[in-house]
Amino acid sequence: MRIFTVIWFGQLVSTIGSYMTEFALVLWAWEVTGSATALTLVGFFSQLPRAVITLFAGVIVDRCNRKHLMMLGDAIAVLSTVALLLLYATENLQIWHLYLTSAVNSSFGQIQQLAYSTSVSLMVPSSHYTRANSMESVVHYGSAIFAPALAGSFYPFIGLIGIFLIDMVTFGVAIVTLLAVTIPQPSRITESSRLSAIWHDLTFGFKYFFKNSSLRLLVLITALFWFVHDLGGAIYDPMILARSNGSAQVLASTSVAAGIGGVVGAIGVSIWGGFKRRLRGLLVGMVGAGISKTVFGLGRTVSIWIPAQFCSSLNFPLLGSSETAIWMANVAPNLQGRVFAASSLIVQIVSAFATFLAGPLADRVLEPAMMSNHVVTIALTRIFGTGPGAGMAVLYVLCSLGMVLAGLWGCTLPKLQQLEATQSDPPM
Repeated sequence: MRIFTVIWFGQLVSTIGSYMTEFALVLWAWEVTGSATALTLVGFFSQLPRAVITLFAGVIVDRCNRKHLMMLGDAIAVLSTVALLLLYATENLQIWHLYLTSAVNSSFGQIQQLAYSTSVSLMVPSSHYTRANSMESVVHYGSAIFAPALAGSFYPFIGLIGIFLIDMVTFGVAIVTLLAVTIPQPSRITESSRLSAIWHDLTFGFKYFFKNSSLRLLVLITALFWFVHDLGGAIYDPMILARSNGSAQVLASTSVAAGIGGVVGAIGVSIWGGFKRRLRGLLVGMVGAGISKTVFGLGRTVSIWIPAQFCSSLNFPLLGSSETAIWMANVAPNLQGRVFAASSLIVQIVSAFATFLAGPLADRVLEPAMMSNHVVTIALTRIFGTGPGAGMAVLYVLCSLGMVLAGLWGCTLPKLQQLEATQSDPPM
């Protein structure tokens, strides 16, 4: 796993820099707009083009050198950061610039992530799939620990420009680690420029899992889970800021709690290896995350938010690594680009739709409703309280309960059990 570990380290450093920038820009956007819709639109414009590019990403990843695609993603991210730095330095930075750079970064980032995930099965033996994917969770959650703390500490002294510069340096580390290793490549598919061949490649992934009833159910369950997750997750930052009077310290503390929970969960899965029956890990993770997020949404203070967020994030390394390991074990390496892209596209479409709904639903429906004198509202205020953020908390809890139901539903579907079959190790 040496090659995998080197690449993993570079991605960890790069992601810390990216999260520092994202944290600083969330605070900047909230100060400028004070709107949940404005913040959720950043997520929407990140997901919408990603859904479009995913249609072609699988074909690109299966046909091109995956190492070069990873490097391209980092290079585009650096250019986007430079653009934001110049706009801010010249006092021209506006909220729509975040929408644009989010769209560009997510498009190339999707190809980069797909190139990375489809290379894992070529770098590690199948017995370590869950462990390797749990290490990937450390990239996300470890960054969630350090990035808010570093950004909060450095920001008063170096400002947003300094954060941008740190971000650019971390991207350089990621590119250097990629240059230092040779990533195994799968057997290439036959090249063809004919329209029929291109259409075959674009639709191959969908046909692959739609012909397999077990994989089809897996896509359905995960799409449902991520729809309610992202519907609630889109208003997470504005809900915390609204209920804490715009406190950057409170937002950072919940982010750090999430990071610690995720790292603890990822380390635990890395050492343990996850459930032998990977489907069990996926469904247990869904239910556990949903219950924890329900408690989080019902809370109104940091004393509840921090432990609930820790417990929530504890589940996602198990959930994510189990799901990815199931796909890896059921799809041959030379087909993974197109099949993973197809399943990812479905999830991204429902996630983009959820993110688009979240802001207006919170700002125009639930927040005003929680300030009315309706009998239902009065009953809800006894649970969720009053004031800014109460309506968003209602939405967050409903979505969290939906996550629990998605996991429980999966437990009632015997067809999913057929996904426990594994393949032999790929050639090393």
